[in-house]
Amino acid sequence: MDNAKYDPRHLHSRLDQNLRAGIEGAHFKLFLPDYDQSATDFIEQLENGPRPAVRTYTIRHLRVDRGEMDIDFVDHGDAGPASAWARRCDAGDFAGFAGPGPVKLKSYFADIYIVAADMSALPVATATLEAMPRDAKGVAYFEIISPDDKQDIAAPEGINIHWLIHPDPHEPMIQSIELIRALPNLKGQVQTCIAGESSMIKALKEEIVNNRGLPKGNAYISGYWKIGLVEDEHQQVKRAEAAG
Repeated sequence: MDNAKYDPRHLHSRLDQNLRAGIEGAHFKLFLPDYDQSATDFIEQLENGPRPAVRTYTIRHLRVDRGEMDIDFVDHGDAGPASAWARRCDAGDFAGFAGPGPVKLKSYFADIYIVAADMSALPVATATLEAMPRDAKGVAYFEIISPDDKQDIAAPEGINIHWLIHPDPHEPMIQSIELIRALPNLKGQVQTCIAGESSMIKALKEEIVNNRGLPKGNAYISGYWKIGLVEDEHQQVKRAEAAG
């Protein structure tokens, strides 16, 4: 479902058209109904406003033949609109869908890959690893809250994956920064898929693009959130920084 005029009878066919093989790791917008809001009222709101609560998510797995996709939520209790919706969601419940956007790495040509993510960006990082050529080589650093957050990833054998325990997500994450700074000079083509909290991203952009001179076209490095801000506030900060 997207935030545009549409005939509700065609809802499922339109969603199916957007779900196509190879878009794992792409982002989309999830529009969230209010508690106990009817589907009719929600459709009316999508068409005529005001805009409902919206959050950005990543497609982790996709089953095109069944019209299904998997997305990962962080459980914040009932404090956030997306977490509250996911906690109460049951089969047959509804939400709005806009997207997907483009995949982050459209082609794979590197000699070495550098991947890094915190919990917010595990879906894009893991989907990227699984899409890589099977002979890919490189490193991946994942900062997670506890060992229970480790995931099974169908990554190439040549990717050395490091699970780094960072128990307090309200504190800046520095382990990935320190390990990437300590990497030796990398020979050949390098591509990155790096995403997570804003302060980590700023430091890694400085290291990889400015200090090491990696071409920007080879470097996907994106801030997904900022400590102390909800998504709407973080998006405003990103727009202001881009405009400046």
